[in-house]
This record gives sequence, structure tokens and C-alpha cells, in this order.
Amino acid sequence: MEEGTKTKKTVFVGGIADDVDEGVIYESFSTFGDILEVQLPSAATNPNQQTEAKHRGFAFVTYSSSADAQDAIDNMDLNELRGKVIKVNLARPMKGPVQPSGNRAIWESEEWLQHNLKPLAQSGGVQARTARQDSNQEEDRDEAGEAMEE
Repeated sequence: MEEGTKTKKTVFVGGIADDVDEGVIYESFSTFGDILEVQLPSAATNPNQQTEAKHRGFAFVTYSSSADAQDAIDNMDLNELRGKVIKVNLARPMKGPVQPSGNRAIWESEEWLQHNLKPLAQSGGVQARTARQDSNQEEDRDEAGEAMEE
């Protein structure tokens, strides 16, 4: 086992079939040790389209010991689960900056709003555009009035 991986207890299971749920993952991987958690990230679903996948095609299994996680990797990597060959390895942290707010949009953060928010009139938003339109309409009326006087 590589240095630094001795304490890793979570495995990544990739390439799982659409009909696999958390129960199937738990049943298949509990053979190798005590499982603390099974995560099956769900796909963004559209209620109008029932044919969409229920999950994203991968799962995470967290064991109570790193030895159990390694046993699962050794025994399940490149094996078949419900008709599909799965890839099993140690879960790695996501690359890139981690948002402190999780999966929320960055503009939902109070700090971001305080730092980046401008009043609507300064941002070129609806109020500013309306004021410009009003002044343009007044100029058009003035020009029309001058033309009628001539």
C-alpha cells in the first residue's frame, strides 16, 4: 500500500449500471468489512423525463477500516456488477477549489454578495436602463416638438 493511503477508508466505485441502488452496493461490498456509509450521488433529474438516470454512474463506500477498503479494491476492481465492469479504487479529493458552501452557487454566499454587489442603478440593471430610456424618450419628444413648431 502506498504511503499516505493507510488511513484511507473510502473507495470510489465507477461504471455502475443504472439499475444499481445503494442496497446493491452495500450488499456487494459488505463482504469485505463493516461499511459506515454508501453514497450514490444522484443525477439532476427532470420530472418531465422519467428516462433519465437515477444516479451519476458512481458511488462511494466508506469502511470502518482502511484494510477493509483495500480488500474491496483488491477483490472488486474490474469485476462485473449487474452486467457492467466496475472500476474500484481509493477515493481522492476533488480537484480545484472547494467551495465552503458546498454545492450552492457562489452568489448565495453573504461574503460574495457584500464584496461584489452594486446598487441596481450603478450595475446597469433594469432601473438604470429605464432611466436612460426615459431621457431618450424626452429627447425624442423635444425633437418632435421642435419639428412641429417649424
